[in-house]
Amino acid sequence: MKKVMAALGFALALAGAVHAADADPLNSSRWPDLQREYLNDAPVAFDPRIEVLAPKVAEDSMNVPVTVRLKGLPDVKRVLVIADFNPIVKVLDFQPLLAQPGLSFRIKLQQASPIRALVQTGDGNWLAGGVWVDAAGGGCTAPSTGRSAPDWAQKLNQVQGRVWRDGQNQRVRLRIMHPMDTGLAPGIPAFFIEQLAIVDDKGDAMLKLETFEPLSENPVFSFDLPDTGAVALRVVGRDNNGNRIDAKVQP
Repeated sequence: MKKVMAALGFALALAGAVHAADADPLNSSRWPDLQREYLNDAPVAFDPRIEVLAPKVAEDSMNVPVTVRLKGLPDVKRVLVIADFNPIVKVLDFQPLLAQPGLSFRIKLQQASPIRALVQTGDGNWLAGGVWVDAAGGGCTAPSTGRSAPDWAQKLNQVQGRVWRDGQNQRVRLRIMHPMDTGLAPGIPAFFIEQLAIVDDKGDAMLKLETFEPLSENPVFSFDLPDTGAVALRVVGRDNNGNRIDAKVQP
């Protein structure tokens, strides 16, 4: 009987340890609802190999730099980035395809919030990492500043890009001219880039992005791709009003 009770106690202790390991390390009251809404309540393991790098305190709530870095995590199929306490939670949905699974970008924050990277691997499992960022607030409800320029409409969806090569990989940095309006500023409807891809010279996608309103105005992205030599990369996409993005970035 004592052996049975000891075994039962060990099993309960092990179950408690597993539950504690899967508890939200950021202790956000929103996490259970977000897990249910965006992952269909699938189990999530919080993994130290997923790093979300951002300032502890945002100097500019409309322009918060974020880097998602994955260390030694194989077979990444999808990286979903969310901000728990933003009025629009979903930031971007990244399919790396041929790219390295990490990326850098900038977002708007309405208030202090965890920023999370939810990573799905080829076996269908979800892993997560994140960080709290303190913010003065108002990043999602302020109007874009670029609309005050008289030529903003002419520059809409123009792409500026740079490529750094090392013989095996290339880092691609893109800036796309767009107001990225959230629809939360008075009298200004939502107007944002919703799809992006980088394709090779054959038209095959090397990475895909679904993007949402919380990305910063004139969004900036950095990716690491296999080196394609002297072949120009093509950036294609569209915004939610159907305006097309189509540009070439020379290595």
